[in-house]
Amino acid sequence: MVYLNFLLVAGIIASLVFYFYFKTKQFRSTLPIRTKWYKAKSGIALAAFIIFFGFNATILYPDLIGYIVAVVFLIIGISLGTNNYKRMRHEGRFIQEEYELNK
Repeated sequence: MVYLNFLLVAGIIASLVFYFYFKTKQFRSTLPIRTKWYKAKSGIALAAFIIFFGFNATILYPDLIGYIVAVVFLIIGISLGTNNYKRMRHEGRFIQEEYELNK
């Protein structure tokens, strides 16, 4: 159980690092489609953070309230992740085209 908690905390920290990395790339990008693409990627990292946090809540608080909080976080994280994944895939098709047009 201690190892699982350690892995979940490592996932939480890694997802936060990726979130801030992609948000920084979003703010520094000058092309509009690339900005939206980085925004979607940071949304996926945020969804991963929420999912890891929800799983960690079940380990830290193994009672009814902890399970309810975990289910709510998992539902929000999965819906946020799927929405941002679809957006990232859609906008990723136009990255190369936008780069070629703005050389």
